[in-house]
Amino acid sequence: MDTIPVPNILARRSVRRYTPEPVTEEQITTLLKAAMAAPSAANRRPWHFVVVTERKILDTLAERHPYAKMLFEAPLCIAVVGEPAVSDYWVQDCSAAAENILLAAAGMGLGSVWLGVHPRAEREQMVQEVLGIPAGLVPLCLIAIGHPAEHPPARTQYDPARVHYQRW
Repeated sequence: MDTIPVPNILARRSVRRYTPEPVTEEQITTLLKAAMAAPSAANRRPWHFVVVTERKILDTLAERHPYAKMLFEAPLCIAVVGEPAVSDYWVQDCSAAAENILLAAAGMGLGSVWLGVHPRAEREQMVQEVLGIPAGLVPLCLIAIGHPAEHPPARTQYDPARVHYQRW
């Protein structure tokens, strides 16, 4: 019986512990290229990205976001920011871009975790303040990225009971 290779996508896991090793500029550019390769409705690309490597800003985000304590260790955070005036589908488009970052990070041997911001108004305001995001733009999420200090095993959460063919 042939074995089907496990796709890289199954290796993507939420990583919350990182080594102090920095993420290189080349790696950051690759992550951003992956983000911008995402599909978007009518090719509107309603996304912007704020790359954060400055320790003071990372620590401020870690202090102020209730679930971002791993940013005290992570050497990189990418904020995915949407522009609602550009597209009614900004949430879907920016989510696709964020997932591409997560998948690219896993493929590069980096660890990452999605930290929700939108639709929590208090989180949106905090991230806008800390990162100087202009009015009219909405931070969707933060993504902590770094060299993993933990290695959760690849897995899937496939549940055939949630799959329906032809009709419900």
